[in-house]
Amino acid sequence: MRGFVRFVDQLSLWIGHSFAWCIVILTLAITWEVVARYAFRAPTVWAFDISYMMYGALFFMAGAYALSRGGHVRGDILYRTWQPRTQAAVDLVLYILFFFPGVLALIYAGIPQAAQAWRYGEVSIYSPANIPVYPLRTLLPVGAAFLALQGIAEVCRCIICLREGRWPQRLHDVEELENQLIEQHQAQVARAEARP
Repeated sequence: MRGFVRFVDQLSLWIGHSFAWCIVILTLAITWEVVARYAFRAPTVWAFDISYMMYGALFFMAGAYALSRGGHVRGDILYRTWQPRTQAAVDLVLYILFFFPGVLALIYAGIPQAAQAWRYGEVSIYSPANIPVYPLRTLLPVGAAFLALQGIAEVCRCIICLREGRWPQRLHDVEELENQLIEQHQAQVARAEARP
């Protein structure tokens, strides 16, 4: 079970890092649009399309990555005060009752929409550039499928926690600045207390 969780976490990591480049493309496109609009008085016809397509791609495909890192929003006020086994039991119930039905609905509804978009060669109706949107429509069921796979790994994580009484280790690839500052402060306090 741990091997499966590790494999899915690595897959989510790879997908998350790959689609993080959408932020760079999005930033460059918007920067060019602002420069072209205000410096050259020549706005582009494609910047709006690129912005929502890159943001949409990032949103659809980064969900599994965020879930693998425990980055989704939760009501931590109560949750963090519970014992790990209680957390795991509540998480398990919530995954079964709410998470999987929602994700499976996205897959079920997204596949026919993506197929229809490919069949018609769907383009953006909001742009004179006729940017194709069928690749973006495809990312909805694909992203939901990766999210479902990560959800299965999270259920396995809950089962491991129920058995052992502690959460299995998550992969760490980035650290919140807040956590780094807390660790630095704790190290400074420890050094100060260790001095005679």
